[in-house]
Amino acid sequence: MPKIITDKNKINELLTRGVEAIYPTADALRKKLMSGERLRIYQGFDPSGPYLHVGHAIGIRALRILQELGHEVIFLVGDYTAKVGDPDKDSTRAILSDEIIKKNMAGWKKQAAQLIDFEGKNPVRFERNYQWLSKLKLNDLIKLMSQMTVPQMLARDLFKKRMEEGKDIYLQEFIYPLMQGYDSVAMKVDMEIGGADQTFNMLVGRDLVKSYLNKEKFVRTNKMMDAPDGRTMSKTKGNGINLSDSAEDMYGKAMSYPDSAILSGLELLTDVSMDVIKNIEKSLKDGENPMQYKKMMAFEIIKTIKGAKAAQKAEDYFIKIVQKKELPEEIETYNLKFETCDIVELLIKTKLASSKSEARRLIEQGGIKVDGEVVKAISREIKITKEGVLLQRGKRKFIRITN
Repeated sequence: MPKIITDKNKINELLTRGVEAIYPTADALRKKLMSGERLRIYQGFDPSGPYLHVGHAIGIRALRILQELGHEVIFLVGDYTAKVGDPDKDSTRAILSDEIIKKNMAGWKKQAAQLIDFEGKNPVRFERNYQWLSKLKLNDLIKLMSQMTVPQMLARDLFKKRMEEGKDIYLQEFIYPLMQGYDSVAMKVDMEIGGADQTFNMLVGRDLVKSYLNKEKFVRTNKMMDAPDGRTMSKTKGNGINLSDSAEDMYGKAMSYPDSAILSGLELLTDVSMDVIKNIEKSLKDGENPMQYKKMMAFEIIKTIKGAKAAQKAEDYFIKIVQKKELPEEIETYNLKFETCDIVELLIKTKLASSKSEARRLIEQGGIKVDGEVVKAISREIKITKEGVLLQRGKRKFIRITN
């Protein structure tokens, strides 16, 4: 069994950096972590989309600290809770099929392994809640549902919002917090980590641990990081900086954040010290140009996930392609066996768009160029020559097409 380390600095970082709240209290958790007892901690991720993103990295980085301190850490894939889906504030989620769930989670271990270690002397456990939730019988479900009242469930902010707007709430949405909460019981955990949007579900789990196991369960809720488009970062929307993105794409997406996101990005997604971040905050208030700090944020995000070498390469690429508007030295080439093709089909064939609707949206937003000229018409036919046509999406993606 790994030796438990009671490093005050690391424990303080875990209790303060990127933290929204700790239940029951930060002092109680600090005392527990300093006791030398080995704790079992987890964070769960529902495969409602194929990509983990940097919003998830906030919690995964906290798991890494606990792994380094010698505790038992579990990366839980909610392949059974994903069938229901965590209730959304605007509408009921579609029930996902087993095939979609399996496809979505296929690359997750590899993505997460950039931040935590699934091997070594104290490997993180990779678990799926199908193992226990699929085995619950009706009697088990009745007991589980008896742990909460309807008023308690309706107190959740997103349910209140939908009721006020006259929108439907389906019964399976009530079972979701109980299913997530039961994960803590099944794994007999001492602590759960998750985004602040998961507070209700994690506290349900805390109550269930008290009821079923007669023990305390600590909860650490993380601050949230919006996507570059200003919306909540979401696997379903696919609007985040994904852990599977190339370093160049990560850097470009990070640079598209507004200046107001620099400080939170540095705090939540990098290892830059809080003292340095405070100095940057003062410099920004004094009117210093934020560009250098945004580039620092982008660099450090890539460094944390993919390493310093990849971060430097991504920064060099951004300066060359975006700032100096030069072409990349290497451009992927597609050889197509026809002379003309409409632009929508061309974007799909070259994988610059995943669907016709995305292709149309990109064109309407002025995000597609052919030989440096913005494409304005969705119906435009592109003539493909032997010399090649340069197709560009946004500022960073280039494809050369020949016939």
